[in-house]
Amino acid sequence: MSQPPRVLVVEDEPTIADAVAARLAAEGFEPRKVHDGLTALEVAAAWEPHVVVLDIMLPGLDGLEVCRRLQSERPVPVLMLTARDDETDLLVGLGIGADDYMTKPFSMRELVARLRVLLRRVERAAETRSATPTTVGGLRIDGAQRRVWASDEEVHLTPTEFDLLACLATRPGTVLSREALLAEVWGWADASGTRTVDSHVKSLRRKLGAERLRTVHGVGYALEPGT
Repeated sequence: MSQPPRVLVVEDEPTIADAVAARLAAEGFEPRKVHDGLTALEVAAAWEPHVVVLDIMLPGLDGLEVCRRLQSERPVPVLMLTARDDETDLLVGLGIGADDYMTKPFSMRELVARLRVLLRRVERAAETRSATPTTVGGLRIDGAQRRVWASDEEVHLTPTEFDLLACLATRPGTVLSREALLAEVWGWADASGTRTVDSHVKSLRRKLGAERLRTVHGVGYALEPGT
């Protein structure tokens, strides 16, 4: 990416927003801060950030609704911040398009690292898109357009959901461990994000049908080839 990556920081606590923006600027990003959901949507539409850091608890529109609207209008990688390590909030957030999450208090170093991973994934997806659609397990996956159809009906996936499905579709029927999926889809070198994998798989099941994704408990997941 030739220009500094634009990062929209949506956080209603000024001290946190200032600290995040200052660190991002020092790391070579171009940050912009906003403190409420409606302003975030307006700035995102006009500025077109490369990635969004989004707090869940915001005045007016909360972060979950902001994320949903962002992804319905112009999909963009979203890293959500939450003060609660609550699985319900996490699953809802990931189900509407969040790509990653961090629980407060968080490490600035880890935040920067995760944002770089999100940006690398976007670049890698753009470079490796296949022009030939693939049909696996009753799903038609078009890598060039990043679109998916199930039984001739298009299913709208978030960028991360598509990348996860595409990864599983390269080896239908083969069980891929959470660690392998983290490395290939998220670019993480450790297993600290296994809940992220589980949450995205649950979201895919809701959209594609539970029978298409097989769980091997304690190991990982597989896309069924013949469903």
